[in-house]
Amino acid sequence: MAAPVSACPACDAAALSEATAARGYAGNGGEAQRIILSLPKVHCAACIVGVENGLSSQPGVRSARVNLTLKRATVEADQGVEAEALASYLTGIGFEAYEMDAGALTATDTDKRSRELLMRLGVAFFGMMNVMLLSVAVWSGASDATRDMFHWVSAGIALPIVAFSAQPFFTSAWSALRVRRLNMDVPISLAILLAAGMSVYETMHSGEHAYFDAALSLTFFLLAGRYLDHRTRAVARSAAEELAALEVPRAHRVTATGADEVVAVSDLAIGDVVRVTPGNRVPVDGMVETGESEVDRSVLTGESLPVFAGPGDMLNAGEVNLTGPLTLRVAAAGQDTALHRMADLVAIAETARNKYTSLADKAAGIYAPVVHLLALAAFIGWMVISGGDVRLALNIAVATLIITCPCALGLAVPAVTTAASGRLFKKGMLLKSATAMERLAEVDHVVFDKTGTLTEGNPKLDNLGDHMDEDLAIAVALGQGSSHPLAQAIARAGHAEGIAPAALTDVREVPGYGVEAGWDGQAVRLGRAEWVGAHTLGRTATYLKIGKRPAIAFTFTDALREGAKQAVSDLKAAGCAVTLISGDAEDAVRDVAFRLGIEDYRAGMLPDGKVAEVEALAARGKRVLMVGDGLNDTAALAAAHVSISPASALEAARVVSDIVLLGKSLAPLGDALVTSRKATRRIKENFGIAASYNAVAIPVALLGFATPLAAALAMSASSIMVTLNALRLKASK
Repeated sequence: MAAPVSACPACDAAALSEATAARGYAGNGGEAQRIILSLPKVHCAACIVGVENGLSSQPGVRSARVNLTLKRATVEADQGVEAEALASYLTGIGFEAYEMDAGALTATDTDKRSRELLMRLGVAFFGMMNVMLLSVAVWSGASDATRDMFHWVSAGIALPIVAFSAQPFFTSAWSALRVRRLNMDVPISLAILLAAGMSVYETMHSGEHAYFDAALSLTFFLLAGRYLDHRTRAVARSAAEELAALEVPRAHRVTATGADEVVAVSDLAIGDVVRVTPGNRVPVDGMVETGESEVDRSVLTGESLPVFAGPGDMLNAGEVNLTGPLTLRVAAAGQDTALHRMADLVAIAETARNKYTSLADKAAGIYAPVVHLLALAAFIGWMVISGGDVRLALNIAVATLIITCPCALGLAVPAVTTAASGRLFKKGMLLKSATAMERLAEVDHVVFDKTGTLTEGNPKLDNLGDHMDEDLAIAVALGQGSSHPLAQAIARAGHAEGIAPAALTDVREVPGYGVEAGWDGQAVRLGRAEWVGAHTLGRTATYLKIGKRPAIAFTFTDALREGAKQAVSDLKAAGCAVTLISGDAEDAVRDVAFRLGIEDYRAGMLPDGKVAEVEALAARGKRVLMVGDGLNDTAALAAAHVSISPASALEAARVVSDIVLLGKSLAPLGDALVTSRKATRRIKENFGIAASYNAVAIPVALLGFATPLAAALAMSASSIMVTLNALRLKASK
């Protein structure tokens, strides 16, 4: 019977580490340094405990904290503690770790902005309620000096609160006016200021009506819409910064005497020689001079399996050296590396996508000028009709401006987006961009990455039953002695089936080729086809050679991610074309495409090739959804009309994506597309509600039948209708 396999192998170690208390080390008296480590594979509370306790046990470490959302550890340590050593230690105990450049990361103010809006909303609500209580006294019959007193008290409450709470609208409106354009906040700001200003004027002249409550209710409802809008966004940090932070900040330069010296990558020059030890990332673009090894190129190409690297081969910054020491002659360093150029691609693509205009902004471009013209027409018309009565004309103009104030329009989008994002969150999807829902609704072509997106990125042995027990025992024993993913897959499969490893002697891994040993007086090898004298099968495989016997093949498949088949089927049913693009080998890509029913696929795609493919589709008028998880997908994710990445994706990919898939299954993708299309319909319905309301309310205001207070109440009613219509989306099946 197969032994149970942990969903998180590192968590077994983490569970044991939980019993280890932190040392509470206070430091050596010197200034502490801050080290940031990227932890792409952590995903649970046990991982957090294992990483924090493991790091705290290291000499010189004062504290360690893991952020599971960002998949990052922040370490406070004595000067002299090397980030590379801490990352190697974590990788050694089962937690893949990479050093990040703390100087390249910037803090975000998303939470600060959210708290600020909520505070202004609360202050506006407090003022609105108190002024309405004072207004009750006026409505109840207070007159003359008593009425004036209540109006002045209302002014004392309302004016500072309007000045404070409405600042987001004033700031936005001023920014638009400075460049001679109109946005939604221009009529909003004008309505608030005129309502408050007219109320002060009426109070100074002992007028019967003041509209401080109208100014505050406008501010409150509009702030509620702005807060809802803001809460639909997650961290908006630049993915280009994340990519830059993943560049290796230091390298081991080989001196003229053959010794190693640690230098900043920025200090390297073309022609320098650097040494890259197993387990570390390549710090530069360069050619291998000495050594042979296996290199993980998934960062740049998405290839699921390591490739051989020997003298004369070119390596790029960000790739990981797996099995043997290498020395490289520097061809490019710092800003000239392929990894940095990828960051530049992302930055350019992000800028282009940010030019997308939301439905609300398009509506505002038409609506704002009409609102101002109507209010102006009302003022001029009543000045003529009343024979120059400025107070009457101004009252009617203000009422027109308030009753046509785009409060319902301001709520139309965020109310729907909040309802839709809540629905999708329950399905395991998190919206990060304010316009993601609208852009997703327009998608007609979906592009998938393969490894780690449509597949689990974890090769599994698929022909174990085809081999004799003796052969399996030898293969399992050899697999235990190698760090290669295919060898490890054989070892895991053998252990799961209870196969006891054979007794081997002189086990030795040959970097770039495989692992060899002695068994029963014969040489045994597990590795590349050419190394063991076998013919390649044209699919993912490794080969076992026992003495002089013919070599036998162990073949592998990468299991499809849960829900992948349903996602592809649902997207096709929704009318979308589906394309698979991958940096992996042709055979592996063809196999996955066949299993999922994807007719259009591309193999061997580099990052710039993926971007070119997405841009070519866009040039043909396609609205592309890109789904990917790796650094090699980041630029394409940014270039797409809208993008999605799994929560297991590398940090940079998750940051640049508009939507993050929180669970392991891809099944919610189809529902997300349907929900977004429904949400867009609801937004357009809300615009219709707002337009219908204005069609009735505007004539009433223009004819002088609505006071500014009645206009504010009507405006509030339209906002409530818009919100109720948005909630229908949350309840829909």
